[in-house]
Amino acid sequence: MRAVKVFSHNILTGILTENNDGSFTFHYEDNYYKNPEYSSISLTLPKTQQKFHSNTLFPFFFNILSEGVNKQIQSRIFKTDEEDSFGLLMALEKNDIIGAVTIEKIEV
Repeated sequence: MRAVKVFSHNILTGILTENNDGSFTFHYEDNYYKNPEYSSISLTLPKTQQKFHSNTLFPFFFNILSEGVNKQIQSRIFKTDEEDSFGLLMALEKNDIIGAVTIEKIEV
């Protein structure tokens, strides 16, 4: 199991977990979920529910990753398999992520 904290505008939004069976869970942090002033981090992860499950990495998080040559370079720099999207996302912790979302590794 691997997990990261997800921040939006430096506010803890939730936890993204890669489960032992290869599936993924995103869970909005309680304070973020209950605060009506905070919006969903994605249209595909609406705050109409607090926990989401998927057999593949959620498109919102997959689309944060670079593509093509940039992905190859990042994989080489961070010594991460190019096909390991979650591993690459973890390696990009606080680096090279476009937009308001940042990631912080959780040691489990």
